[in-house]
Amino acid sequence: MDAAAGREPRALIQRRSFPPMRERLAEADKHLAKADPVLAPLIARHGPCTLAQNPRDPFHVLCTSIISQQLSTKAADTIQGRVEVLVKADPNLAPAHFARVRHASLRRCGLSNAKARWIVEIARRVRAGEFSFEQLDALDDEAAIEMLDALPGIGRWSAEMYLMFALGRLDLFAMDDVGLRRSVNRLYAKGRKLGDRRTLQITKPWAPFRSVASWYLWRLGDEEPGNWA
Repeated sequence: MDAAAGREPRALIQRRSFPPMRERLAEADKHLAKADPVLAPLIARHGPCTLAQNPRDPFHVLCTSIISQQLSTKAADTIQGRVEVLVKADPNLAPAHFARVRHASLRRCGLSNAKARWIVEIARRVRAGEFSFEQLDALDDEAAIEMLDALPGIGRWSAEMYLMFALGRLDLFAMDDVGLRRSVNRLYAKGRKLGDRRTLQITKPWAPFRSVASWYLWRLGDEEPGNWA
């Protein structure tokens, strides 16, 4: 609570009850098919959307996002499996797993120097109470992205993926996602590369379900969201 103003900070999400995710996704499918006839056949072929229907451990998801950066899904899965065996994850990676783990041991699992340092540091911040997943969950999308972006190894794209797949935020479109941009180009410009302004114009009618539209665009393209999906 903002004591000076006597109200909650503006970045906090208004507390209200949402219908079950399955119902929200069904609503999203209907909205998108009506708002954008180009998306409608894609929804008919690949629906219903299953985005964020299974709850995910927040720290484990962040570790996955770091491990998978600039790697194929197969390589990332192999390395993450080794890390999970090393720290005896059951089944999720947890901050406590990295309290005493040796850097050299993480490197032998296949992690780069930077990725090993990032995961250990994020784990330390969570254990020390310097980073709170509960606080993150209470923030609106942009404030949550800013909070995640301040973590080592987490940029805007990783933050957006986290919000979509771990928190079930339904109105995000990752402009830096190559697969999404390629699918938009394919559907709306016959493969010609579209600029940011035109892409944003295309995605505007999808609100408030741009994450769901993204899920369908990933189904279309060769670029899958890998460990996130």
